[in-house]
Amino acid sequence: MILRKADKQMEQGAGLPSKELLGAIGNYYQSMRDAGILLGGEWLQPSANSSRIVINKGKQTVVDGPFTELKELVAGFIVINVPSREEALAWAQKCPTLTGECDVEVEIRQLIEASDFPADYAEELTKHASKTMASDAEKNLQTTTVG
Repeated sequence: MILRKADKQMEQGAGLPSKELLGAIGNYYQSMRDAGILLGGEWLQPSANSSRIVINKGKQTVVDGPFTELKELVAGFIVINVPSREEALAWAQKCPTLTGECDVEVEIRQLIEASDFPADYAEELTKHASKTMASDAEKNLQTTTVG
């Protein structure tokens, strides 16, 4: 997963990207589709339009944005399926929003997969929100029951 961190401009609601940048981003996404690696991605609205649920000593508290710690805020994400961290880094570095026009931070994180869990978790994982996780768990379950 490529996590695009928020920056001051985005958090201040500076608006949508220019048509030129939007076109470049569209081409970037299309190149990932063409390579067969793009699983999904979305942009997120500024934290002023968000809330957090904080649990302290068993009590839930809802805290409305905006939130001030930019380094902790995610502005968007892209989920790709590539064989290595190095390839994920290479794809992330091609992102048109990383032109140097503003200070930006991108984080690369690997998703947990069904194979990361013990075999006896397969049945529970078949109900996972991720179609990929659920499908992989179903395959693991079939392999376990048949084998």
